[in-house]
Amino acid sequence: MARLLLDASALLALIQRESGADAVRDALRDDAAISAVNLAEVAARLHQQGWATEDVAAAVRSLSVGILPFDSETALRSGALRSATAPFGLGLGDRACLATAARQGIPALTADRAWLELRLPGIEIRRVR
Repeated sequence: MARLLLDASALLALIQRESGADAVRDALRDDAAISAVNLAEVAARLHQQGWATEDVAAAVRSLSVGILPFDSETALRSGALRSATAPFGLGLGDRACLATAARQGIPALTADRAWLELRLPGIEIRRVR
């Protein structure tokens, strides 16, 4: 079972060798996973930067990150977070990560500063930078 859940911003920090990459690498050694929704965000961002589909897939495979499904229960949890997260500019991907972390009972790891402003009972948020 995963012990940490990566947000798209965290995985992108590692892939793009940005600040916080070492913390994400450590998290992966400690059995971190990512939601399928957030993996889609990572893929979209990399495609937008000109990456080929096979290169995105190879990068994800090389990291050996667990991928957690986004099912109907998690989707409903995500929707319930809308009013609490919207004032901070968080979108669907952010809520998907937070809802998945809540459902799994594990901390969410992000590079997004706005997340630290959130006060969501039962959801622990950690920043990589």
